[in-house]
Amino acid sequence: MASVPLSSPSQEELEEEEEEFEVTKEGEEVNQETGGGSGATKEAAARGSGRFAADYVSLGVREPVYEVIEVRSNGRMSTKKISRRQLLKSSGLRLRDTRSVDPSLWLMNSMPSLLVREQAILLNLGSLRAIAMYARVLIFNYNSPGGKAFLGLLLSRLNPRNINGGPAMPFQLEVVEAALLSRIQRLEQRLMKIEPHVATLLEVLPNRLTADVLEQLRLSKQALVELGSRAGDLKQMLIDLLDDPHEIRRICIMGRNCTLDRLSDIVECTVPLEKQIAEEEEEEIEMLLENYLQRCESCHGQAERLLNSAREMEDSISVNLSSRRLEVSRVELLLQVGTFCVAIGALIAGIFGMNLKSYLETNAWAFWVTTGGIVVGAVAGFFVVYSYLRARKIL
Repeated sequence: MASVPLSSPSQEELEEEEEEFEVTKEGEEVNQETGGGSGATKEAAARGSGRFAADYVSLGVREPVYEVIEVRSNGRMSTKKISRRQLLKSSGLRLRDTRSVDPSLWLMNSMPSLLVREQAILLNLGSLRAIAMYARVLIFNYNSPGGKAFLGLLLSRLNPRNINGGPAMPFQLEVVEAALLSRIQRLEQRLMKIEPHVATLLEVLPNRLTADVLEQLRLSKQALVELGSRAGDLKQMLIDLLDDPHEIRRICIMGRNCTLDRLSDIVECTVPLEKQIAEEEEEEIEMLLENYLQRCESCHGQAERLLNSAREMEDSISVNLSSRRLEVSRVELLLQVGTFCVAIGALIAGIFGMNLKSYLETNAWAFWVTTGGIVVGAVAGFFVVYSYLRARKIL
């Protein structure tokens, strides 16, 4: 598929970038090359670029510099450092667009997202942050697990020996598919690692209620909650993307001399063949997203089932422990009743042990009568209290 040069930015877009304090010097350069654009547009672009640069100087803020890996459509890879101004200039993005892929804002942008702009697609899938353009992709945090998995998968897909003679997909679609595939594969691998461990715990737990096994169950449950949350967020992102055909059409016309009407949502191309290719790619993208949505739903559903099994086992353990605590409480109550009855007998023995004359110590039978009375009274008192507790269903 022959590449078509990108159209120059319009005057309206340049004015919007000026309001956002972004770089619009690119518009001035493109207008000079193509001979288009008015003098007012050039002055607006120059003012926007000057104000953007002056803001950093006046505020004393150092302009961020990103270290990225650039992969081109021919598979060539290079590491480079690029400032935010250069990034905005080369990708045609606005300043607010870079928030979703800025590594320094990873705490604020933890939700997965796939943002489609006129000249670029911004990917935020876990630890993978990338900007895909018509002929190249910039990968942030390339040393992260997500970045390494995506980079290896993308390079293997761009290898001519792996194409198998079939028609090559547009580069931006290759990037999107590699990103989704690497993310879902990582979720599936984590699920395959957790699933047998949880199954083993579910078999062992009814018979082995030890602190070590319970701690392993807690950690497994925590991992399943995290896995289910990530799979659910990715599933919701794919559902939102499939429900928005406008975004899919924007992906299809990227790099082509085509326009998309915002009101009628109709694609218009200068070359009829490009419109036909864009419509075919739209169906292909929908099938691609549906496929990964099904895999994501399967992963999310399996994680939820394992999590429900772990929760049911946890509830069963709680019931079992409550039953054991109840048995212990019953034994403790019986011991307390027996101790109370014996204490009453000890009280009587203590009374007779005082050094006061009662005239009973002169009789030999008084000892046996007192001892027998204490024993019989303690046993009778125990059974009376026991019967009362059984009648009240306390025991």
